[in-house]
Amino acid sequence: MASSKLILRGAAAPSVKNAIRCGSTFTNLTSEQFMKKPTNEPILDYKKGSTERKALEKALEEYASKVIEVPLCIGKERITRKLEHEQTMPSDHKHAIAKYTWATENDIKNAIETGLEAREKWHMKTLEERADILLHAADLCAGKYRMALNATTMLGQGKNILQAEIDAACELIDFFRFNAYFALDLEKYQPISTKASKNSMLYRALEGFVAAIAPFNFTAIGGNLASAPALMGNVVLWKPSDTAVLSNYIIYQILEEAGIPPGVISFLPSDGPVFGNTVCDSKHLAAINFTGSVPTFKYIWKRVGNNLDKYISYPKLIGGNTVCDSKHLAAINFTGSVPTFKYIWKRVGNNLDKYISYPKLIGECGGKNFHFIHPSADMDSVAPATIRSAYEYSGQKCSACSRIYLPESQWQNFKDKFSAIHKQLKMGDVRDGSIFLSSVIDGKSFARIKKYIDAAKSGEDGAKIILGGKCDDSKGYFVEPTLIQVTNPESKILTEEIFGPVLTAYVYPDSKAEEIVRSIKDATPYGLTGAVFSGDKDFLYKARDILRDAVGNLYLNDKSTGSIVGQQPFGGARMSGTNDKAGGPHYALRWSSPQTIKETFEPVREWRYQSMD
Repeated sequence: MASSKLILRGAAAPSVKNAIRCGSTFTNLTSEQFMKKPTNEPILDYKKGSTERKALEKALEEYASKVIEVPLCIGKERITRKLEHEQTMPSDHKHAIAKYTWATENDIKNAIETGLEAREKWHMKTLEERADILLHAADLCAGKYRMALNATTMLGQGKNILQAEIDAACELIDFFRFNAYFALDLEKYQPISTKASKNSMLYRALEGFVAAIAPFNFTAIGGNLASAPALMGNVVLWKPSDTAVLSNYIIYQILEEAGIPPGVISFLPSDGPVFGNTVCDSKHLAAINFTGSVPTFKYIWKRVGNNLDKYISYPKLIGGNTVCDSKHLAAINFTGSVPTFKYIWKRVGNNLDKYISYPKLIGECGGKNFHFIHPSADMDSVAPATIRSAYEYSGQKCSACSRIYLPESQWQNFKDKFSAIHKQLKMGDVRDGSIFLSSVIDGKSFARIKKYIDAAKSGEDGAKIILGGKCDDSKGYFVEPTLIQVTNPESKILTEEIFGPVLTAYVYPDSKAEEIVRSIKDATPYGLTGAVFSGDKDFLYKARDILRDAVGNLYLNDKSTGSIVGQQPFGGARMSGTNDKAGGPHYALRWSSPQTIKETFEPVREWRYQSMD
């Protein structure tokens, strides 16, 4: 396939200079209307023959027919050097769609210095000016670049039409609009003033830079990890996932077109340890915004901890290594695995003495999410809801249901209904509009998932395959939607995160429903999402109270996936992350270092207290 520079095409987007788009309605801005609460972006249906379906098919054909060169973006520089890495289609792993290079340690250090220079002007802009850029970006996503975002997410990350639309288009647009709204609403709070003094709160940027470490599974998360800190006046080093480079690069271009100045966000595909070590070792690290694995987040946290003495201020860890070593690190914004987040955390800890301030670590790291089914549950709802939660996007959502607890009285009923749907699930290439799911993201994921399925086939912990179980990586990384039954409630298959289309069932005696709910909350180290299905409202609310500390997002008679920006702010605690609730009103404050200012009108004239007389 011929190499090609990226050209994004589409209908011209409406101008948003002095305009805000709420849902599909444009209004001229006044000071009051600027604060108008947005509505969620409507989901297009892409029916055969529809205008949007034709436009998407054209975009899919275009992006599948060439290999895009993705550069490092630092200030005004576009660095390609040797493009030694490829992003391939997970459903056809010999088909490359992008080429890119990894940032070196020097590139990352250059990005830090470039960002700190850009910060001088960027953080002095008003919040309204910065919010207007995000609103412009939202409109570009909704119009001009919608099909490019969806097509590259489908081809590069293995999503079907609907899953790409709700992620790369709708959720990304919602993040931009709602974050702008929430930030402006936050600024409305000002301290109480008196006749003697005027008190005010300045929502400053963090001092230093933010490192944003993005996952592969949600294009929107990549855009949010980078743009939310920038909205609050921060400068950001954005490391995309190697398996989502192309879609994330398009977001970078959208933000650039919307008006983000050079240097405010640097786009840096990188080797994880090189990136993490360099940012964690910079004294200007202010925060790490991370979505990914638990081990990686723990590593980052330890890295920051080891560097504490070098930092200018305490970095925020919101969720690896080059950024951790910079004294200018202000924050790391991460979405990914638990091991990666642990690694980052340790790295920051080891560097605490070098930082200017304490970095913030913000992390979202996945989980072992559950559906609990009470004997009174509506099984006509349980089966399709669980199919969607467990198998949409091949189980690669942080919130996907991967364990289900069923009463003996409903086990056969569930199997019958679940099996009837399961046999209709079509798996294949994302360009086939009739598929329900496609391949998993890469060979490493395929091997990890297959290991658990093979363990079930061997009868480990009394496990047995009920449905599915086939794995084939000859062309793409395809794993059949699989249902496993175990008899051991502490089975690895039931308690360890698999992150694939594998659902494990545990059948309990009807009389032990409450006992099982109580055991669920401590069955795994995670605490992200869970769902309780019950027709008995008394039990439903009792379970809600029992599970208060178990998950960050709890669903009652609904599946464990599908949080919507502005409706269900998302995040979990325990090893699932720092529970900073992306998509909610509190997220913006994490990217600010507020300054309280007092101006007195009655200067002090006397040093003695009256009580001293």
